[in-house]
Amino acid sequence: MTLKIVAYGVRSNEVPFFNELNHYQFELTLIEDLLTHDNIDTTIGQDAVLLRGNCVADRQNLEQMKENGVQYVFTRTVGFNHIDIEACHELGLKTARVPAYSPNSVAELSLTLAMMLLRHTAYTTNQTRQYDFRVDAEMFSKEIRNCTVGIIGTGKIGLTEARLFKGLGATVLGYDPYPSEEAKTVVQFFSLDELLHSSDIVSLHVPYFKGQNDQFVNADFLAKMKDDAILINTARGELQDNQAIYDALTSNQLGGFGTDVFANEASTFFKQFDQGEDLPDPSIRQLVDLYPKVLVTPHVGSNTDEALKNMIETSYENFHDVLTTGTTVNAI
Repeated sequence: MTLKIVAYGVRSNEVPFFNELNHYQFELTLIEDLLTHDNIDTTIGQDAVLLRGNCVADRQNLEQMKENGVQYVFTRTVGFNHIDIEACHELGLKTARVPAYSPNSVAELSLTLAMMLLRHTAYTTNQTRQYDFRVDAEMFSKEIRNCTVGIIGTGKIGLTEARLFKGLGATVLGYDPYPSEEAKTVVQFFSLDELLHSSDIVSLHVPYFKGQNDQFVNADFLAKMKDDAILINTARGELQDNQAIYDALTSNQLGGFGTDVFANEASTFFKQFDQGEDLPDPSIRQLVDLYPKVLVTPHVGSNTDEALKNMIETSYENFHDVLTTGTTVNAI
């Protein structure tokens, strides 16, 4: 029997990867939209679903999937907070994830956002876009080799970013309650307060645990940072307090902010709005309107050739393993 898989959130540039890497000849249905309550009928006749972040896999949808004949609810992401795992277990739906993919994909974006803010390239190119070629005081900057970069969370992505910044000559500090031995050979570890006090750039790479580290970046956190420092978040939007960041930026306490994530981002990301008033979250509009002091990308950290290949290949292996052995090492 050929496994029938419906995959959601498949962008047009991803379709060739899904097809060319399909060595097990799964029967694929590729859908560009994310899974919602409105399109759950697309799971009818399918054996499995493959989700991406921001897909809706709550109890309501999972119960409907079960009724529609779905047996496997897999995600091609590291995080799985978009899936009600407890409901899956109760319904007998098997789950799996992709535990890792190219750490360079997110690390490079973090570094890019940080360097754009440090060198004021968004500001400068916005000026020249308007045919203003004067050099003003806002275009003056430090060199990264004269800066200290603080990495909060030194797993694979954080450690990769640390190496990239060290390669540029920066002093790199780390904070991690459980640092790996490998990380200890790359960065110096300090307390969180010491890192915030010393860093010109702070980059966040920690997982989000609901009810434990919500709004980890809050007013108290920001008050401990160096004046005019740069904050980067390519981890999870739930880790940041948008209003506190906005207040720190408008008071010039914070020098710049780059983010690839927002809490409840599915209501905003991957959609086009005619004007700012249409944004469902006014705190997002406040931050977006501070461009070029604030740089926002719509969760594109993993949107690279290598990361996509890793995600699809691992997902296919997860399906193959569970079909041939009944389980997978990446089961949730």
